[in-house]
Amino acid sequence: MKSEILVIWHGKATADDAHYQAYWRVLDEAEQTQARKFKNAPLHKRYVEVHGRLRNVLAKTLNQPPENIRIKKAEHGKPYLADYPELVFNLSHSADRLMIGVGWNCQLGVDIEFCKQRINLSGLVGKCFAEEEAAYWAKLPETQKNREFYRFWTRKEAFVKATGHGIALGLNHCVINPENPTEFIRVPDLCGEASAWHVLDIDLGEGICSALVADKEFASVRLMEFAE
Repeated sequence: MKSEILVIWHGKATADDAHYQAYWRVLDEAEQTQARKFKNAPLHKRYVEVHGRLRNVLAKTLNQPPENIRIKKAEHGKPYLADYPELVFNLSHSADRLMIGVGWNCQLGVDIEFCKQRINLSGLVGKCFAEEEAAYWAKLPETQKNREFYRFWTRKEAFVKATGHGIALGLNHCVINPENPTEFIRVPDLCGEASAWHVLDIDLGEGICSALVADKEFASVRLMEFAE
């Protein structure tokens, strides 16, 4: 069964002063309290901007004032809309890049990562990849290993975020098919059938890996870039 259209918003979170007050005003009390915990000014401003932009996206989708949207958290911390549970969303940010996925009547998760060089990639693969994935990765040319690590990582992260359970599920138990990375070979029993989950890699530019995972096929996917 295919879901309605999925929309992916993406762009830079500048963490500047130009729109800070506008973003701050739309946050609810819980978000403002969380923002105050960031003593580092750039991190504080980035949190405010990211969550302000999220509210603006949801407001545009629902044709509602952003400050009136009630965002709650489920048992394991995944946010949802108290008044519109059929509208689902997820956000991810890495450094100054932000990605928000929005859809209807499904479970979805997104993840974005800069493909920075890591010293101990093989150690991370051993912890986070299943046997099939690790064997595929080990055979890759050295020049491809860093990027392919992040491709698998973002798909797995998007999946555990979609389920609402997070990395407690165990990334090595969420197994991507190396020969067809749009599908899973295995997922934890509590997540249903592996065939129900679908992966979409999102091209957001050189040096960036990002993915969206949902429990329905994608009828249509629209990319929307934030205005600067």
